Amino acid sequence: MVIGHEMSHGFDDQGRNFDKDGNMRDWWTKEDADKFKEQSELLVKQYEGFSTADGVHVNGRLSLGENIADYAGLTMAFDAYTLSLEGKPEPEAIDGFSGSQRFFLANAQIWRGLIRDEALKRLIQEDVHPWGEFRVNGAPFNVDAFYKAFNIQAGDKLYRTPDQRPKIW
Repeated sequence: MVIGHEMSHGFDDQGRNFDKDGNMRDWWTKEDADKFKEQSELLVKQYEGFSTADGVHVNGRLSLGENIADYAGLTMAFDAYTLSLEGKPEPEAIDGFSGSQRFFLANAQIWRGLIRDEALKRLIQEDVHPWGEFRVNGAPFNVDAFYKAFNIQAGDKLYRTPDQRPKIW
């Protein structure tokens, strides 16, 4: 997940502004740039819908690069997991969880942490990195494989219709 996350920064809202030589230049076609912006806005709105218990909302524009990278990294990592099966069926369930479910649970576990309320408020307002809770409730819900792994259907909590899930890459 982390490798894909970091690689994708070269093509996020900031990295996309640099060419192959590291020069600041808009090298994307207008069509690609417009589509990217349209899909990125879905992420901005999603993350701005997240808030702390006392109502402080995430700044989706501030954290956009990280949110794109989380989405891309998670997608690449799940694709790698699927390829690692080499066409074989998923491993047997462990503790009632399939291999795909364990993949997404492991992703959630890396973001566990404790933070004081005041520090969380400051982080949300100043840091480009969203707090773990928002990363866990953000990227996976944009990945179709997550819905399949947990059999998430319309009407379930945090369900997003396919047109609400960005398709950036």
